Amino acid sequence: MQFIHSGRGYSVTFQPLRRTSRYPLVVDIEVTDIELKVQIRGQTKELSLFGCGFESIKQFSKGTSVVIRLSHRSEEVNALARVIYANSNLGMGFAFTQIEREDERILQWWITAFTSNPM
Repeated sequence: MQFIHSGRGYSVTFQPLRRTSRYPLVVDIEVTDIELKVQIRGQTKELSLFGCGFESIKQFSKGTSVVIRLSHRSEEVNALARVIYANSNLGMGFAFTQIEREDERILQWWITAFTSNPM
């Protein structure tokens, strides 16, 4: 979007608002491309109720459908997701597209435990 003020051009970029906060919660992650069956493992860099971020040298293309398995403290969360960004500097971002109620409860428990413990 462009704004003009006093003869000078200003460019403004708007970021869409996120549905929920993201937390720098590190958990083990295993991501599998549903179509190609290629798997990448590592750790999350951020986590929310609706998705997560993950740094990896290997990356899937934006829009790829994946199965995600998160594990932390002997608990496991499984979800279907889609790659929403893939960038060599930022890593990959995933939006959960399907998550079972019990997995969502575990995810909420992890986030609650993380936010209630001061660093």
